[in-house]
Amino acid sequence: MTATVIDGKAFAATVRGKVAEHVAQLKEVHGITPGLAVVLVGEDPASQVYVRSKGKQTVEVGMNSYEHKLSADTSEADLLALIDQLNNDPAVHGILVQLPLPKHLNEDLVINSISPAKDVDGFHISNVGLLGTGQKAMVPCTPLGCLMLLRDYHGSLSGMNAVVIGRSNIVGKPMAQLLLGDSCTVTIAHSRTKDLPEVVRRADIVVAAVGRPEMVVGDWIKEGATVIDVGINRIEKPEGGTRLVGDVHYESAAAVAGAITPVPGGVGPMTIACLLANTLTACCRANALPEPDGLTA
Repeated sequence: MTATVIDGKAFAATVRGKVAEHVAQLKEVHGITPGLAVVLVGEDPASQVYVRSKGKQTVEVGMNSYEHKLSADTSEADLLALIDQLNNDPAVHGILVQLPLPKHLNEDLVINSISPAKDVDGFHISNVGLLGTGQKAMVPCTPLGCLMLLRDYHGSLSGMNAVVIGRSNIVGKPMAQLLLGDSCTVTIAHSRTKDLPEVVRRADIVVAAVGRPEMVVGDWIKEGATVIDVGINRIEKPEGGTRLVGDVHYESAAAVAGAITPVPGGVGPMTIACLLANTLTACCRANALPEPDGLTA
């Protein structure tokens, strides 16, 4: 068996197209332009690249992009004051504080100072609680992207056995909640799970988000299962230089799985696409307008 490759890059382009179409409609019919504010503290190179990409794609779909770049020694009080200002700005519908923050800043305090209605990362404790109890919430972007890819490939996920490898607050836990919401039978596994390969072999859906390069190998995968690889790891090549790999050993898993996401080009592109979708959703909710079909959990 050779697995179907789930093209996250192409699907993300489709999501951005739907967002752009809805944004244009909001402008034309209601005179409203969704706005996304991104706050970057410090000079982390990877964060700078990511923020530039977010800003570019925000503008490309017709939204307003507001970037706030603060020095690495910015005080907690100053950062919280900026967030308070953005919370009260009606032109801003989504607020994202780029992580990680410098060590002197309390990430939990900063995240929970964002208005839950504008928390397009879905990290605020109120949104975590709403998602966990099956209520309407802002959903973290990466798990939302994974869910969209699974729904697109399978249609209904009802009754399927799903194993999520990883228990982070950003991916593992919300991914499990979303799969439960789509009526999957869900197991949360992790690096300390006893007989992890055997647990994974029972799964119709495997979501790998453990942060270990190529940890999940083909021998762990049930024949015909769908494998969603959330991992992004940079490893050294034997001939020198580096390459990106996921948490799944792609070649061996693809020989057994029914469908699989590649790294790069799988889940990664969906994260920013879902950030834009969340900003649009937040804008619609703020203005008591119908939410866009197919862009929410």
